Amino acid sequence: MSAKKITDYPDLNSRRVPEDSYYERRALFKSMNFDDSDLDRPFVAVANSWNEFVPGHHHLKRVGEAVKIGIWQAGGMPVEFNHIAPCDGLADGTVGMHWILPSRDIMAASMEMMIQSQRVDGVVALSTCDKIVPAQLMALARINLPSIMVTGGAMLSGSFQGEKVQAQHINEMYPVWKEGKLTDSQFKQIEDNVCPTCGACCTMGTANTMCCMTEAMGMSLPGNGTQIAVNASLFRLARRAGRKVMELIDKDIRPRDIMTEESMKNAMMVHSAIGGSTNAVIHVPAILHELGAEIPLARWNDISRLAPHLVNITAGSPYTMEDFDRAGGVPAVMNALRSVLNLDVKTCTGNSIGANLESCKNPTSDVIRSLDNPIYGEGAIAILTGNLAPHGAVVKQTALTPDMLAHKGPARVFDDEENAKEALLARRIRPGDVVVIRYEGPRGGPGMREMYTFQTILCGMKLDDSVALVTDGRFSGWNRGPAIGHVSPEAAAGGPLATVKDGDVILYDIPKRVLAVELSEAEIRERHKTIKPPEPKIKGGFLGEIYSKLVTSVDKGAILRVSHD
Repeated sequence: MSAKKITDYPDLNSRRVPEDSYYERRALFKSMNFDDSDLDRPFVAVANSWNEFVPGHHHLKRVGEAVKIGIWQAGGMPVEFNHIAPCDGLADGTVGMHWILPSRDIMAASMEMMIQSQRVDGVVALSTCDKIVPAQLMALARINLPSIMVTGGAMLSGSFQGEKVQAQHINEMYPVWKEGKLTDSQFKQIEDNVCPTCGACCTMGTANTMCCMTEAMGMSLPGNGTQIAVNASLFRLARRAGRKVMELIDKDIRPRDIMTEESMKNAMMVHSAIGGSTNAVIHVPAILHELGAEIPLARWNDISRLAPHLVNITAGSPYTMEDFDRAGGVPAVMNALRSVLNLDVKTCTGNSIGANLESCKNPTSDVIRSLDNPIYGEGAIAILTGNLAPHGAVVKQTALTPDMLAHKGPARVFDDEENAKEALLARRIRPGDVVVIRYEGPRGGPGMREMYTFQTILCGMKLDDSVALVTDGRFSGWNRGPAIGHVSPEAAAGGPLATVKDGDVILYDIPKRVLAVELSEAEIRERHKTIKPPEPKIKGGFLGEIYSKLVTSVDKGAILRVSHD
């Protein structure tokens, strides 16, 4: 689009200030080398989560520069700021994981504070990883200025002994190395090669799930969700996004015009088909909350029955995000799902989903299947209920072997991941067991840690086809096997999980959507009378003083609210 004069925008947000403050603002910007020509343009915030902790964000400084070029080209004045962004991978298995889910709401609030206080006319938000993409979507829905997302793409896969390897393999190979089945040199080779470039981890973890869902709901440009971080195409797309936000300002198209209940259903359909992460089940209701809407947890079962698993890049697959991108990415998946999508919803292109898909070809490879040839007859997520999870539990059914779709076994109960992991490495957990890890929910954790390291080590020990895990914590999108999480109500909130003892028989049946313990309701009530919850792991600071007291149940999105169930 051609550049416009400031007089072409009669009601810019950045100009809605008292006259004396308006000239003070101009003077302050001039101290940072902006001149009169710049200050006569619309102000566009470039909200960049770049830092040197997160591999998925390491390149976002350069991506941000590309966005700013696009904004300048289209007549805007870009003003970049950074906000916090922690890495799940660096926190996995440590006390640091307590802060990862809570960071989502802090990031959303920090974006809201920065943008609302500084008075801008549009926003381009840059992020890539697990909690950061949904945090930015929450903030954009809350602020509701013309906005577009740019997600930073995936890393390339590594190689070890002629096979593709990805970040999770370092954890899976840890017990193999400790048992002497890999040499020190071989284990070092894996460490050196699993993450060969920056970008989001290259399987369908939470990061890539949320990037794909962002594109599917229309908040990023077509093709963005499966970009590769080191490819020039990402930087070209970033320039286009910078130009596009100026068009959104011109046409007054805002996030709430794009992010609607219907567009979120589309994103959930795509999630179902791509084998997306269980963490999306937490983020979707949190985003919808910002839009004044709610979604019943059981809706995911309806979605899974409508949109089967089509994309073959779940944990254990020979394919990665690079293969997905080459096969057509999110547009190809949406084209395959046309019959179950709402094609009339608006996107950040200014066009509808249907119009965006007009030139898209049908998928033709084993990476993306068609509806009549799915990888699995249902989609990614199954919601289970029963006397162990009255408000629901979540499992990624597409990550299980057929033999473990239903199971019954004795409980092995632990009150945190550390003790469970110690027992696992000591070979005290045996085939057939159902491991229970509790007091890891949003309130009890506090912070709802991933049980990622436990589950990846379990897989490395080849127990994922015989041992189930039930927890009120959560999982990485990488995890595979019968990992049932988000058990609600959580143990710390008086949920039935708190009453389970070693040896109790737990059963689940995913096709029937059941999770239960073989105890009567009377026995569960009687046991509740004698329960003494463990001391909180973290008592002070944000987690102990604020988060644990305000966070809602995970089935409601684990959002912060003064009054909650």
